[in-house]
Amino acid sequence: MAEATRHDAWQAGDSYDLYMGRWSRQIAPLFLDWIDPAEGLDWLEVGCGTGALSAAILARCNPGSLVSIDPSEGFLAKARANVRDERVEFLAGDAQALSVEPSSKDMVVSALVLNFIPDKEKALAEMRRVARRGATIGFYVWDYPGGGVEFMRAFWTAATALDPGAVDLTEDRRFPFCTQDGLTDLAEKADLVSIDSTRIEMPAVFKDFDDYWYPFTLGAGPAPGYCMSLEPAARQRLMERLRDSLPRGEGGSIPLKTRAWAVKAKVR
Repeated sequence: MAEATRHDAWQAGDSYDLYMGRWSRQIAPLFLDWIDPAEGLDWLEVGCGTGALSAAILARCNPGSLVSIDPSEGFLAKARANVRDERVEFLAGDAQALSVEPSSKDMVVSALVLNFIPDKEKALAEMRRVARRGATIGFYVWDYPGGGVEFMRAFWTAATALDPGAVDLTEDRRFPFCTQDGLTDLAEKADLVSIDSTRIEMPAVFKDFDDYWYPFTLGAGPAPGYCMSLEPAARQRLMERLRDSLPRGEGGSIPLKTRAWAVKAKVR
């Protein structure tokens, strides 16, 4: 396994939900407000994770149908537990080879996952294949190159100060295409039209340091995986460096922010 990905841990749905799920649930409605879909449409979600966007689609968009796929059985189990609605079907699947009928979906969306797909151009070609003419394809990813996930950036800043070799594991190194231009370029290469893009920003406030630190000790995701690979003494040094460097707000809270880039386009 490549060094850059050896700390990824995508089977622990409960742990990952505590790490990223709470922020995924908050950003999903903002994305849906931006794409502003009609009701009664047939949806496909590519890479549903623990079900954050699936739940928002069902709550806000009144879909005619929703198929949500993910390669991780751990994530699918958590999604099925989180989202109990007869309109959604959670299925195991590969974004690069969708088991979906051609020209069968009105909306094809992907949330915070495109950067983890090995062949992104193939995945977008598959999304276009299963979309009807005039359908919308929409996706969004965190602005890793721009430091858009401040709690991750703070973690890696502290980690690389103590362990310079960790720099190759940071999301900005691994996912340099996660910019407005990079995502727009992918949509253009996929032969999509009427391409539009926007930034989506929201706060990420932790109630105290324990609320910030605990998800990193669960091992699910690149940064938590790295954290739990450390020897106890090294992990303690990292924790102390973070505790001393993070900003503090009222009542000991830790006020940070997140930013994502989103794209929507049409199938010709």
